[in-house]
Amino acid sequence: MVLKTDYIRHVIDVITSECAGIHPQRGPISPLRGSPYPHVRLRFPARTRTARDDFFARSESVGTAPWRRDEHPVVGRQAGPPPSPGAPSASRSAMENEMTYKIALNFEDGVTRFIDCKPDETVADAAYRQSINLPIDCRDGACGACKCSCESGAFRLGDYIEDAMSEAEAAAGHVLTCQMYPEGDCVVRVPASSDVCKTRQAVFQARIAEVRVLSESTISLTLQGDALAGLAFLPGQYANLQVPGTTRHRAYSFSSMPRDKAVSFLIRNVPGGLMSGYLRETAKPGADISLAGPLGSFYLREIKRPVLMLAGGTGLAPFLAMLDKLVADGGSTHPIHLIYGVNTDTDLVEVDRLEAFARQLPGFSFALVVVSADSVQPRKGYVTQHIEPARLNDGDVDIYLCGPPPMVEAVATNLRERAIQPASFHYEKFAAST
Repeated sequence: MVLKTDYIRHVIDVITSECAGIHPQRGPISPLRGSPYPHVRLRFPARTRTARDDFFARSESVGTAPWRRDEHPVVGRQAGPPPSPGAPSASRSAMENEMTYKIALNFEDGVTRFIDCKPDETVADAAYRQSINLPIDCRDGACGACKCSCESGAFRLGDYIEDAMSEAEAAAGHVLTCQMYPEGDCVVRVPASSDVCKTRQAVFQARIAEVRVLSESTISLTLQGDALAGLAFLPGQYANLQVPGTTRHRAYSFSSMPRDKAVSFLIRNVPGGLMSGYLRETAKPGADISLAGPLGSFYLREIKRPVLMLAGGTGLAPFLAMLDKLVADGGSTHPIHLIYGVNTDTDLVEVDRLEAFARQLPGFSFALVVVSADSVQPRKGYVTQHIEPARLNDGDVDIYLCGPPPMVEAVATNLRERAIQPASFHYEKFAAST
């Protein structure tokens, strides 16, 4: 694309001429002219003028500049050019203009925050509008400071220079949030902590709706409350629950998606455990409890190939939430197989839910594996002994694993011994805590 050098020079001249001060290390600092977010400031290096002149001299010598519109598709993500910011095309209906998409921002410290983003709004603008300061400097696709990764969802990219993001990075799913226009719900991984971005995990107040002892090893906890109407999370993530009457927290994976202002968890019944002891001996329906989250990088990504889920004990919980979400979304065209392993027959829980998912999701199947030789189940032993070669699809498979550390190590070793390199391998280790 031919660069309109006079116009760009004019814009930069306007910005640099309005610099409000000089940073001792970073040079002139200027607020964004006409920006709805005046607290966002641009930083230019001390030799801004020279660098700018060199930029234009280089571009004018060849007639074009390293400024381009991204025209190659990122598989399953990009489609077409972006609308002009703040000026939706005439073909957009009023309903489309009022539409918003959910963008999950997953920070490097595990905190996830959801924001609403309009189709004609960049993810960076939407985040700042909702008081989340994503890393950013230029807002024009020139610096690369806002580079993140889109792990799922469709979007369009606006203009940016090659120095800000390479073609290889774009093809791998990297994005510049200042030029990212969503075309659906997206998950964006942010290479910065939530604290740096001036946000933090949300805290919700709820009450105990139900406590059920499913087996000697597992307790089901359901929480409900008006505040949970605002709770959003990616299927597979967890929350920190405060043990009532103490200042201590315990981390548990959601075992259902939010429904009727309620969510559920599977909790391991640990002898002497603080939370499990409270639930067994003290908890009553209506008791207050707080949860903070969502948290974690273990969640269901966009399904593009067969999926193998491996659960150990209460590691079943995140998979129940994933399957819950799949049912709500209408299922998948790819096969999904779950292997659920426990120590004894009495440890098997929520099998009725798995059977219901098998009826509701074409292509979903599951197998139960019990370590005890006395089990009535046909599959005895360990999960790794019952991973059939066909389920690994010669490596063209996404594997999700949630279980205790020995199980995670055993599966990783088993895959190496089989010389299987899965397309992706997502896992979460958990250990019982008192």
